[in-house]
Amino acid sequence: MMTQNAEKKREQVQMFCMDDLVPENHLLRLIDKAIDWTFIYNLVEDKYSPDFGRPSMDPVMLIKIPFIQYLYGIRSMRQTIREIEVNVAYRWFLGLEMLDPVPHFSTFGKNYSRRFKDTDLFEQIFEHILSECYKYKLVDPTEVFVDATHVKARANNKKMRKRIAQQEAKFYEEQLKEEIIADREAHGKKPLKDKDDDKKGGTGVGKEIKESTSDPDSGWFHKGEHKQVFAYGVETACDKHGWILGYSVHPGNQHDSVTFPVLYNKIRDIGIETMIVDAGYKTPAIAKMLIDDGIKPLFPYKRPITKEGFFKKYEYAYDEYYDCYVCPNGKTLEYCTANREGYREYKSCGAVCEHCPYLTQCTASRDHVKVVTRHVWEPYMELAEDIRHTLGMKELYQQRKQTIERLFGTAKENHGFRYTQQYGKARMEMKVGLTYACMNLKKLARILKRRGWLPEASTSFFLRFHVLLQNRITKRKVVLGLAA
Repeated sequence: MMTQNAEKKREQVQMFCMDDLVPENHLLRLIDKAIDWTFIYNLVEDKYSPDFGRPSMDPVMLIKIPFIQYLYGIRSMRQTIREIEVNVAYRWFLGLEMLDPVPHFSTFGKNYSRRFKDTDLFEQIFEHILSECYKYKLVDPTEVFVDATHVKARANNKKMRKRIAQQEAKFYEEQLKEEIIADREAHGKKPLKDKDDDKKGGTGVGKEIKESTSDPDSGWFHKGEHKQVFAYGVETACDKHGWILGYSVHPGNQHDSVTFPVLYNKIRDIGIETMIVDAGYKTPAIAKMLIDDGIKPLFPYKRPITKEGFFKKYEYAYDEYYDCYVCPNGKTLEYCTANREGYREYKSCGAVCEHCPYLTQCTASRDHVKVVTRHVWEPYMELAEDIRHTLGMKELYQQRKQTIERLFGTAKENHGFRYTQQYGKARMEMKVGLTYACMNLKKLARILKRRGWLPEASTSFFLRFHVLLQNRITKRKVVLGLAA
C-alpha cells in the first residue's frame, strides 16, 4: 500500500533531547569521548583577559569548528558554518542547541589573528592528542618512517616575480669544514681559503628563484611529471602502526634532505631505533647524523648515475690501507685533494691510461685522466648499506606504502590535504597541526571503541521519561483489562 503526504510530519511539534539525535556509533560521539576537551582551557588561558572585555566564545567550541572542517575535509570555513547550521551531529559536538545561532564564518579567522597568531597553540593540541595515544600504549616509536608530501598553495601561478635568493648555510656546514681541514692536513695539503665573494669582487648573491606575489612563503614546486605549482612541503614522521609522531612545514622548493633536521630535532628523543626514509634523504650528512645518535638509517638502493657504456663507480675498488682506488685494469688512482663539498678526489695517471684497452669505458677527458670522488663521511654511507642488507630490512622498508604513504593518501582524499585555502606558512602550520591531530584522534577513538575502553553514554532525561511513560501506560491498560 502506497503512503502519501509524508511531508505532514514537518509541522509536528516534538519534545526531544539533542543527545538522542546523535547515534551512539557516530564518529563525533566517539571522538568526544576519547579525550577530555577541557585541556584547551589551560592552553589559551593566557590569551584572554581575566577581568576586562565582553564574554568570549567558548574556546573549546572555537577550536572544534576548524576541527570539524579538517576532519571531514570541508573546503572552506564559510562552507563549514553552513554545514553546522543544518547538521545535528555538528551542533551536538559544539554544544549548540537546535535554535542557537551558529558563529559567523569570520569568527575563527579574527580570533586567530588577534589571539593565536605567532603561537604554538595548534602544535600543543597535536602533541596533547599524541600523548593520549601514548597513554594507551598504542604508539611504537622504535621504527619511524619519514617522508614529505606537497600541498598546493593558494597562489596564482601567473602572479609571480623573480628574485635573487641568498644561499642558506647547510646544517652540517661547520662540521664538514672541520673534517675537510683535518683531511687536507693529514695529506699535507694547505687549508682551503674562506669563500668570500666580496673580497674577490663578486656580488655575493645566490641563485634566481620564482616567488609568488600572493603567498611569498610558498615555493615553486616541479617534480617529474607533476604540474608546476606553488606549494608547501610537509615533512611527516609516523610509526609502523600509522600514528603521526611529528611534522614540519617548508616552502615547496626546498629539498627533503635540507629540511630534514627541523623535523628530526622534534622527534630525536622519542626512542627511535631505526629510521626508514626514501632516496631523497640518502646523503652522507644525514647518515652521519643518525648513526652518531645511535639510530640505524634504512635507505633504499639508489642506482648509480653513470653515462651508458662507462664503468660504474662500484667497479673501482677502494683500498683503505693505501687510501687509493684500483681501476678494472689493475691501475691505481692516487689521492689528489679534498674539495669544498667534502669529496676527496682520486686521479689516475694520464700517460698510463692513454694506452689502456678500457679507456673508452673509463673516461672521455682530453688528458685521459680518470677522477673518482669519495666523501669524507663515506664510511657512514657504507655502514648504512650494511644495514640495508641486514635480514628483515627489505621487508621493513616495504612497509612504507602501508604507513607513511597510506597516511598521505588518507589526508589528501578525506581531509582536504591536496591544497590549502590559507595564506602564509603560519596558517599552513595550523592546518597541518589540526589535520594530523584529527587523524590521530579519529584512529584513537575507533580503537578505544573496538576494545571497549570508551565510557558508556548515560541515557538522556527525555528518553528515560519516555520509557517511564510507556511503562505506566502499559500497566494502566493491564489494570483496566483485569477490571473489565
